[in-house]
Amino acid sequence: MFEPTAIEINELAYKRNLEVLQDLHGDNVVFSSVVKGNAYGHGIETFVPMAERCGVRHFSVFSADEAWRVSRCLQVPRPIMIMGMIDDNELAWAIEKGVSFFVFEPDRLVQALKMAQRIGKPARVHIEVETGMNRTGLTRRELERVASLLRTHKDILILDGFCSHLAGAESIGNYLRISSQKKRYKRALQWLDGQGIEPLSRHLACSAAMIRYPETMLDMVRIGILQYGFWPSPEIFIEYCRRKKVNQDPLHRLIRWKSRVMDIKTIKTGEYIGYGTSYLATGPMKVASVPVGYAHGFSRGLSNHGRVLIHGERTQVVGMVNMNMMMVDVTRIDGVGKGDEVVLIGRQGEAEVSVASFSEFSNQLNYELLTRLSESISRTVVTKSIKS
Repeated sequence: MFEPTAIEINELAYKRNLEVLQDLHGDNVVFSSVVKGNAYGHGIETFVPMAERCGVRHFSVFSADEAWRVSRCLQVPRPIMIMGMIDDNELAWAIEKGVSFFVFEPDRLVQALKMAQRIGKPARVHIEVETGMNRTGLTRRELERVASLLRTHKDILILDGFCSHLAGAESIGNYLRISSQKKRYKRALQWLDGQGIEPLSRHLACSAAMIRYPETMLDMVRIGILQYGFWPSPEIFIEYCRRKKVNQDPLHRLIRWKSRVMDIKTIKTGEYIGYGTSYLATGPMKVASVPVGYAHGFSRGLSNHGRVLIHGERTQVVGMVNMNMMMVDVTRIDGVGKGDEVVLIGRQGEAEVSVASFSEFSNQLNYELLTRLSESISRTVVTKSIKS
């Protein structure tokens, strides 16, 4: 009810994106919707029920707290996969609820085994093998130890998956490294098969890999940024266009971030605007205050650079972005008044402010800016028409 700023998530845009992705991964590959980082800033509690309505049946998160949030907003139980952090004291909850989790160090499997035996329910695990990312993953020696446990306790340790993560599939500069990773993963999988251990699924591909390295689409793909309508990098967009022989972006951004004009002020020539002396009015100006600042995720680095839309026209942030407020130049926009809509991300009329335009001014990645959007901002699902 009392909202200085709000975010809209377009369900029709999401359905269209899922169609594009379905065309890429086909019917025989499980689509896992990655909703870590508060669903890339779109809001877990808003995004997950919408995704479920649109047919998504598998969700991936980073940590146990995110898994808990996903489980609470699902209409019916769905597979949830924790790819990162889960403490020993959180294992009981995951095992009890049938939530699967990555194992990238032997002790986690040992603790999971003990907890599963105590509860009397199997632990569903995904063995992550080290292939060259050197972040998380089992070494060959550790894999041998883990394989022994899996063989001995296959009734209580369910091998849901065998996986790894590619170190930068979005950049052609990592081609040799990715090629080496694919080979290491294949060798590890062959070794596991030689031990008589067969995972229920094999998964390696993220958003970028699904397009650049389609051979990595095994039994499941873990898709994050693409489903939200953003490309992992310009390279991947170009690769998609080359493969599909198209020249138009088929994806649609789901997110629209808006606020409203709080006040209008007339500034005289030679006056400074806002804190400090970063912006000097070189002529008579009219500026609008907008109740959005870095506390909401609008970076202070966008001071004097950021862009917003008012009355369908693009205009500039002037002065320093404050914690809860910023000023924008409306000198050349007729009729701006208190309460008028201000769009920070998304379309207004024929104009658009993209997330990518933020990164040009603040050196933030799409991922970074989106996940920095404050969880305090209300998020609602809309079904607005989209441009083809």
